[in-house]
Amino acid sequence: MPKLSVIVPFYNVQQYAPDTLRSLRLNARPDFEFVLVDDASKDETPAILERAVEELSEVARVRYVRHEENGGLATARNTGLDAASGEYLTFLDGDDWLARGYLTELVTAIETLGCDVVRTDHVQATGRARTIVRHPLGRREEVLSPREAILPVDRSTSVDYAYAWAGAYHRRLLDRGLLHFTHGLRTAEDRPWIWKLHREAESFAVLNLHGVFYRRGVASSLTQIGDARQLDFIRAFDQVIEETAGDREADRLLPKAVRTYCAIIAHHLAEIDKFEPAVAKQLRTMSSAAIRRMPQELLTDVLDTMDLRRSAKLRRLRRQITSAKAAA
Repeated sequence: MPKLSVIVPFYNVQQYAPDTLRSLRLNARPDFEFVLVDDASKDETPAILERAVEELSEVARVRYVRHEENGGLATARNTGLDAASGEYLTFLDGDDWLARGYLTELVTAIETLGCDVVRTDHVQATGRARTIVRHPLGRREEVLSPREAILPVDRSTSVDYAYAWAGAYHRRLLDRGLLHFTHGLRTAEDRPWIWKLHREAESFAVLNLHGVFYRRGVASSLTQIGDARQLDFIRAFDQVIEETAGDREADRLLPKAVRTYCAIIAHHLAEIDKFEPAVAKQLRTMSSAAIRRMPQELLTDVLDTMDLRRSAKLRRLRRQITSAKAAA
């Protein structure tokens, strides 16, 4: 069994894939496994990967899987999870890269701590600018309860730092069904995943380690595209709400889920001009329906504690729902 499997989905990233693959080579060990998943790219990415497989196979184990149809990041990661055989698992996106030696440090840390999950900081790369982005939890190198790190409600917590590639995961989580993503989600795929992980894993730690370089401002990234795929955040957070409502501590955890959902809706409404007109209209309609589905008493409490700008936007949306129902 390999010590670590690194799952790397690629889709139309011919400009960036060479940097990603070069960083894998600089992190390679004979007991590491690189699982490369091409999600039906239409550019030169498959040719780049085919050449890389031969080169990487000299220094690590390599598996290469190619989708016949594009399924999105969540589905590509699931394909990688199904193919991976490592004792530990981690992720990397096909347009990001790793610092030399990062993977060895990551594996050493999770083995030393003996926990289910380790989470890391990362480096945000925007053009030539580099910024360290820290995990919200201040306690470092200490094994903690993932469930307790969901709260408090009104602060940024571990579930708000949803980057799957910022950490490593013991295989026992995969065997328990905790590492797969919701099939077909095109955006916000990390959100139900991180909530499930924090509700159901038994132990985690945050490391003083930042070796993943997260590339921002990529033109093909969904964060830069205002089409209907962006609206998958509704489906993602509906899942968070539904699953958290069924948790044994729903009364304690659900306010955080509702507050985060409201914050994300307000964020998208504030940037509605970036969407195509038809998608903007759909965003308003779907956001209205999402607010209607939330526990209304809890929603009132959440809006009372949010800042005025966001709460006013959401209250207006809520009033429109009430007015429409009264007119009907």
